[in-house]
Amino acid sequence: MRIGELAAAVGVTTRTVRHYHHQGLLPEPERLGNGYRDYTLRHAVVLARIRRLTELGLGLAEVRDVLADDTEKELTEILQELDEDLARQETAIRERRVRLRALLDAGELPAEGPVSPELAVLFSAMTPLSDSPMAAKDREVLALIETAASPEERERLMSAVGSALGSPEAVTAANEAYALLDALADAAPGDPEVAEAARTLAALIPPELLPSTDIDEDHSFLRAFYADFAPAQAEAIRRALRILTRVRTEEET
Repeated sequence: MRIGELAAAVGVTTRTVRHYHHQGLLPEPERLGNGYRDYTLRHAVVLARIRRLTELGLGLAEVRDVLADDTEKELTEILQELDEDLARQETAIRERRVRLRALLDAGELPAEGPVSPELAVLFSAMTPLSDSPMAAKDREVLALIETAASPEERERLMSAVGSALGSPEAVTAANEAYALLDALADAAPGDPEVAEAARTLAALIPPELLPSTDIDEDHSFLRAFYADFAPAQAEAIRRALRILTRVRTEEET
């Protein structure tokens, strides 16, 4: 048989046959006097087995071990491990579909989406603040923190932010804080309005959002965080965090 005939007989492409030759899975046949490979029935049998194994999900390294029959694992054990791995993938796919369905059922996705349904609810509460550039940045940071946080930290974050925006009065207070910060976009760090914005922001931030350890203002993440804001805005946020840290220290002593 020529390579094309072999490939057609087993239901694969000639490129696949050559790839299996290259990987050492399918022995190369002898060549005829005209240079063409001369495949036998035995080549077709082995190629068909390779196809069956790969269609089950075995990797080529595992297929090589099965064909060589020199692995410590029996084929049954390899297939059992494969079945367990597929079960894990199946569970993960179901969980992803549940999250996707929740996002789709929620209607219009936020600009920062996709985010968790819990954070989407919080963003919905922030809708009156949607015209604020500072509010938009805040949502981006919340989405970043939620993505990187552990499940426990994520739950704490949602609870803390939810309590901060849990009433129309709280949303109004947040709106005032965002407006003060937005007004600092072109101000100097020493502007008198920086202090007022810091105090207003400190009164708004839930203490639970602060890390349990002292804030290292030279931390690379904080440096990148402050650099994303105008200088006066960054100074207001920096002062607000210092206020909250000082209050917490006083409460602990």
